[in-house]
Amino acid sequence: MSKEHHYAVTVRWTPQPGQDTSSYRTYTRDHDLVVEGKPVLQGSADPSFRGDQSRWNPEEFLVGALSECHLLTYLALCATQGVVVTSYEDAATGLMRMERVSSGRFVEVVLNPVVTVTDASMVERAEELHAAAHRDCFIANSVNFPVRHQPTIRVAS
Repeated sequence: MSKEHHYAVTVRWTPQPGQDTSSYRTYTRDHDLVVEGKPVLQGSADPSFRGDQSRWNPEEFLVGALSECHLLTYLALCATQGVVVTSYEDAATGLMRMERVSSGRFVEVVLNPVVTVTDASMVERAEELHAAAHRDCFIANSVNFPVRHQPTIRVAS
């Protein structure tokens, strides 16, 4: 039986006077991502593409979505497999390669989670569950480039 989940996000671009697309250099890349009942996320282009560095860009959102999906999937697996995690931090990186002047694509994302478990007996299983989390992650299953993970497991002192 197939089960569907639907998501609705409004992306709103509302330039001020003089920030329209009359020229590549004049239009603002700033926009908002709006989901009813949630804080508005301020987006822009990457600074390399004339965006505002203080706002999130789509490339950061993509790397973040992959990292967040892995985290949530991993924690669920740990909870059901008896691995007690007390902290998790991932310094994820993404590599996008420009193929032409106006086009590029991600060629990989690397997740680097540092996970702390409560007991040394959990370390091996904690490491193994990263592969299962990768296999089950909805977002990783939706992209056409490799998503690798290089976990570090620590034991709480």
